[in-house]
Amino acid sequence: MAPFFGLIIVCSRQPVPLRGISVEVQVKGFVADVCATLRYKNTEEKPIEAIFVFPLDQDSAVYSFEATVEGKTIVAELQEREQATKTYGEAISKGQQAFLLQEDKSSGDIFSCSVGNLPPGQEAEVKLSFVQELPLEADGAVRFVLPAVLNPRYTPKDHEESITAQVPRVPIGQIPYTLDLTAHFQSAYGISKIQSNCNISPVEYTDSDKTAAKVSLAQGHKFERDVELLAYYMDVNKPSVAVEAGLPDAKADTLMADPAVMLQFYPSFPTTQEQSNSGEFLFLMDRSGSMECGMNSEPNAPQRIESAKETLVLLLKSLPLGCYFNIIGFGSRFEFFFPETIEYTQESMDEAVKKVTQMEANMGGTEILQPLKKIYKTAVRPDHPRQLFVFTDGEVGNTKQVIEEVQRNAHNHRCFAFGIGEGASTSLIKGISRAAGGTCEFITGKERMQPKVLKALKNALQPTVKEISLKWTLPPGMESVLLSKPPSNIFQGHRAIVYAQLKGKVSNTYRRGQRREVSLEYKFKDENFRNSIKFPFKVEKVERPTIHRLGAKALISELENGANSESEEVKKRIVESSTQSGVISSLTAFVAVNKETKAPVQGPPIRRDIPTPGLMFGMPLACQQSMPNARLKMRPMACNMAPGMSLDNRTCKMRSPPKAAEMEKSKKSSHFKKSAAKATPVAAQAMEAPALFRLISLQKADGSWGLSADLASVLGVSLKEMQESNPKQNPDPAVWATLLAVIWLHARCLDQIDEWELLEDKAVSWIKSQAGSSLTDSISAGNVLLKSTVDPAELGL
Repeated sequence: MAPFFGLIIVCSRQPVPLRGISVEVQVKGFVADVCATLRYKNTEEKPIEAIFVFPLDQDSAVYSFEATVEGKTIVAELQEREQATKTYGEAISKGQQAFLLQEDKSSGDIFSCSVGNLPPGQEAEVKLSFVQELPLEADGAVRFVLPAVLNPRYTPKDHEESITAQVPRVPIGQIPYTLDLTAHFQSAYGISKIQSNCNISPVEYTDSDKTAAKVSLAQGHKFERDVELLAYYMDVNKPSVAVEAGLPDAKADTLMADPAVMLQFYPSFPTTQEQSNSGEFLFLMDRSGSMECGMNSEPNAPQRIESAKETLVLLLKSLPLGCYFNIIGFGSRFEFFFPETIEYTQESMDEAVKKVTQMEANMGGTEILQPLKKIYKTAVRPDHPRQLFVFTDGEVGNTKQVIEEVQRNAHNHRCFAFGIGEGASTSLIKGISRAAGGTCEFITGKERMQPKVLKALKNALQPTVKEISLKWTLPPGMESVLLSKPPSNIFQGHRAIVYAQLKGKVSNTYRRGQRREVSLEYKFKDENFRNSIKFPFKVEKVERPTIHRLGAKALISELENGANSESEEVKKRIVESSTQSGVISSLTAFVAVNKETKAPVQGPPIRRDIPTPGLMFGMPLACQQSMPNARLKMRPMACNMAPGMSLDNRTCKMRSPPKAAEMEKSKKSSHFKKSAAKATPVAAQAMEAPALFRLISLQKADGSWGLSADLASVLGVSLKEMQESNPKQNPDPAVWATLLAVIWLHARCLDQIDEWELLEDKAVSWIKSQAGSSLTDSISAGNVLLKSTVDPAELGL
């Protein structure tokens, strides 16, 4: 066998030309400007073409691409996509070095970087830069994620195979290249702390007032998981405006020549205890084989499907009496729990919970389009607004068709989407939620799904905000042109971002009576509200036109996802907007050619696909299930299979012979599943569920709890103690039981209040409807029994 040089792909024994990645992140407030450098070296005896397919957030605006070879930097040109591909191909055929960066046709969050005709022994650096908005988490953290995991996207029948199917994957821990990352944060409000899911250096403040700080990844970091950085500012919920002057060398009458504006609103309105009991709630649950994977790459991580099931039970318990609901599981096929949406009662809830506990990730590939079409063909119930909740790991190959289907039906529903686990498609999750005026969340690492999902349910139950509009007040001769749509829905505590271009003559001189102001106006429960932001009169010139690039990305996305996106006129606008702003689109690509190559490379080059981390490797039982009817076939990799290894149609997986302890554990797991199948849903869950989940499982649809031994067990007392401690202010023992459950929640689970707040609202409302007198004595007795000190005022009773 011929010797192998340098690093090799573990499974295929192919050399890996990518040696390392360096990333510099500049975060200013809520915007990140990122520069990533990829270092290549050809350790083989023949010229190669290195292909690296990688994920980026859907909202990333890639604005620069360049290559450095033998000390010479070649800046790429942004061309129409077909022309760029042709330029690259012709250069390769002539023996010239060439570099190509393009967005995948099927999904806006997948990119491929091609390094063509790299001669033996030569090194090359490829640098790409992008900007993106940063989301604000529920706890106030500004979240930056550099994605690493690119799971293979399932491709339905009659669709072009996803590019992700060609990417070789290696087990966690065996990625053959490293990541160096340094992040600089700036906030005018001050930075209190920075956290990460990876090992980082201690926070280093670079000024005395703590408005600037930096952190770095630990040396030798393997880029085998998404890198997440959470920055906590002293104050984040303040409206703001950023205005950038136009670029002096930009073409006249274009976005880059005029000032650009980024507006950040924080709409608010009075909190209300009013909870609508109307609504049609549809829970679309991914049950494809990949949902058996862990929530993260760590040993004993919970399976995605198990976390989703627990969340579904919590959602079912939190629904209001009188609404309608249904649950739909999907994979290569789909099935509805009930033939049609059913009224939420104790009986229907019990039946749904029982079916949820029996759900498995056994439905094959991820085909979400057909169940969506079936849902949309069903008429909406009068006076019950449709709310669609989608749970998926996002491994979908026909993302654009799915988004288009949701958009076509956006007039009759709202969509709340949740990306489960690392590698979930930001293009799919953000796309469907935006298309139907909902919200989206991503659950990765050790995050619990429940708080984020319950937050979305609170939004869905919130009274609708109506008549949303933007009102501009500008000096004479100036007008605004929106680059992104104003928000179609407003939710309490959610930020709304709008981009605009200012056209006309802009004067930096203040004149009495002149105003520059924009207001977000809306109506909530027949009351009018107005959030206003004033513009600065002096527009500063900037070195990096970040706002212009984000605005251009917003405009391009609006055009790409619009109703007429396939028309020639819209395609022309996309290409023009992209090339004028320098921001890549689905119809353009960056290409660079080294025309000063000393001698033509003798080809053709050997193709080398750069591997990515495979979360499905080395997970016994978790992700090993093959996918019926799947079309996701991996690129042939000539694996040298050792005894105890097998190859299925999902990826190249190594299965070691099970050890005795693992076999015994498997037997016990199998025994538990059989026992649980015979038990009631509550009893089956209680065998291993935490106390909070056990308590939630016992709550009735009307919000009450019954006085039972199961409840006593959760509360840590005996049934006899519960019965004897009842002050008997109310003859119904359920009032006492429900009061104890609410006291226990406040005393033992206050840190998880986001998960049970809606449940408590139901319980307190039920208690008020049943109890005829003051409950002060009952609350005191409950505190004594549970050894707690909960203040009656906390309970709202």
